[in-house]
Amino acid sequence: MGEKKPRRKRKPVKTADFFEKKGDSLERKRKSCPKCGQGFFMAKHKGRSYCGKCKYTEFESASKNEEKEKKK
Repeated sequence: MGEKKPRRKRKPVKTADFFEKKGDSLERKRKSCPKCGQGFFMAKHKGRSYCGKCKYTEFESASKNEEKEKKK
């Protein structure tokens, strides 16, 4: 049999990176999942946002087209 490929080491996710301090309050950097609620953040990928818990996906190109239509 062939040799096994080495596994990729993954970085642990730091929840402190999801927030930004502005004055006395905290603001969320990432969008929350509309299905799961406020405690679950969506992952940012190229051209889409994805929830790892419920598999909800939003595509950015579709949302940009909707914004253009609203402006007209």
